[in-house]
This record gives sequence, C-alpha cells and structure tokens, in this order.
Amino acid sequence: MKIALVHDWLTGMRGGEKCLEVMAEILPGADLHTLLHVPGTVSPVIEQRRIVTSFVQRLPGAARRYRWALPLFPRAIEAFDFSGYDLVLSSSHCVAKSARKAAGALSVCYCHTPMRYVWDRFDDYFGAKPAPLRALIAGQARRLRAWDKRTAPRVDRWLANSSLVRRRLLEWYGVPADRIRVVFPPVDVERFAGAGQLPPPPGLTSGGYDLVLSALVPYKRVDLAVGAALAAGRTLVVAGEGPERARLERLASSAPGRGKILFAGKVADADLPAYYGHCRSFVFPGLEDFGITPLEATAAGRPVVAFGAGGVLDTVRPGLNGIFCGEQTVDAFAAALADPALD
Repeated sequence: MKIALVHDWLTGMRGGEKCLEVMAEILPGADLHTLLHVPGTVSPVIEQRRIVTSFVQRLPGAARRYRWALPLFPRAIEAFDFSGYDLVLSSSHCVAKSARKAAGALSVCYCHTPMRYVWDRFDDYFGAKPAPLRALIAGQARRLRAWDKRTAPRVDRWLANSSLVRRRLLEWYGVPADRIRVVFPPVDVERFAGAGQLPPPPGLTSGGYDLVLSALVPYKRVDLAVGAALAAGRTLVVAGEGPERARLERLASSAPGRGKILFAGKVADADLPAYYGHCRSFVFPGLEDFGITPLEATAAGRPVVAFGAGGVLDTVRPGLNGIFCGEQTVDAFAAALADPALD
C-alpha cells in the first residue's frame, strides 16, 4: 500500500504538528504533502521525510506571510497529484482534508477542526481589522466556507480530535455519524509525571504562582487570566509569545488589583515540566477544539482552571483535576483563582 500524508503547512511545532509527528512514526514510508514548508521549523522526524510542497512555497515572502494567500489554498491543495496512492491520510485544520484521492483509494482525515476563521471564530481573528478590509475578508470567508462544505464528501472516514469537533463535523459538514470516530491527540504525559520533584524555575517558588502557557493571540483570551489574577491578588506567570504581548503588558500595568503578572516569554521545551510542576494552578481561559496543555498540567499533578466549554469537557473533571468557570469573564476566573481548594 502506498500512503500519502497531507498537512496544511509546516511552520512550527504546535499541537497539529505533534499529531503529524506520531503519524509519521507510525507510517515511516509515507510521503508528506504540504502547502508550505519552512525548513528547520518542525521536528527531525518530520524534516527527514520526503516533503512535497505546493505553489504557495514559491510565492514571494511566503514563509512569513503565507496566511495572506488563504484564498489560494483550495487551488493549491487540489493541484496535488495523489493518483499513485492507495491511502490519503490528512491532518487538517484548514484545507488538507479536501485533497483529491485517486479512484478506488481511501481518504481518512484526522480533523483538528474545520476552519475556525471562516465558520464560528471570524470576529476573533478579523474583528479588529479596518471595516473595508474586514468586509473584503468576509466575502472571501463566505466563498471558502461554501468550498469547505462542498468538498467534505471527499473524505471517507473522519477521526475527530474531540467531542466538540465531532459535533462540528455533524452540524457544519453534515457528515453521517457512523463515518466519525473521536480519537484524542497524543500527549506525552510521562514527560510531565513527577515534575514537582524538579527544582522550581529561576525566581519562582513552588506553589507561589498560577500559570498560563499559550500563544499570545486574541482568541486564547489570556487577557481574562491577567485581569483575574490582578483582581484575585495572585501572581500569574504568562509563558509564551505572540502579537498580543504588548497589549497584555499594558493591561497588566493598568488594570485594577493587587496581583502580579510575570511575562516569561517563550519557555524552552526542556524547562516546561518545572513550570507546570510548581504552579499552584494552570489557567486555561480560551475555548479550544481539544487543548493539550491542560492534560500536560494534569500529568504534572496540578489542577486546571478552565472555561467550561470546548475540548476541556473531554479531559477536565471538576473536583478531580480542575475547576470550571461558567462564564468567560474576568470575574468568573477571579473567583476561581480565589478558591481555597487550589491551595
């Protein structure tokens, strides 16, 4: 059997790429097709693969501005030739699921989510854009949404990464229930077991801080964690980088409260277990399709404070490994952080 792996783009090691890495380990002889590959940005397991890229790779400045080519992505994924493959296995959060298989071949999609920015999260991604640009993007989003739904039947079997994503496949694409199975993403829990036995991160004391680990982008709602920690008088360590950092730093210096916010920047992978293992709680304020970091915190033995919706409903149990906030507000998270059960 000849197998093709298909992934949207390779520009960094996030949750989707960690799933792809496991697929590559399971299928060592499979070729990998992707719209764009920035060499050196993913793990050696992925880098050593035969990687086939699309015309997006050759666009000027594609390595940094590839997202602006989103309207071209349908044409790019459909241009790949999979005529010689018996199985097309896609790892998709954008257009990879719409790869055209050969007649008689099987298409299986591991779906991280349908495109959030053209379905339910448009305002989170584009709400701050100037009105004329936002209107132009909205037109493209409608076109992409129609194409996305129209091409969903190309997939024979779906593997959804959470119960939430399964519901989206049922409701947005109209996929029959018997063609979907929920398969949770791989999480390296052994790496974080016993993390509390490591020395605390420099400058921090064990149990003396709450932790956020996230890309600093608007939809992650790190601003709620910052406001809540200040209001509750807690020390919050914000680990991660992104375009929201400057705004979050301004919020940390101007919002009312007696708490303290420490920005740790990008934390090296080798140092993450210690950050998890010595935090008082792990704060997860966003709405995520699955959410790997709450499971990493649980593996390290630390409770999770999360907005009670989305993928965490599969992985967090109140009273066992976390606390749910019923509302996505500063007040709700401040009340949770003040809960003595976390001490």
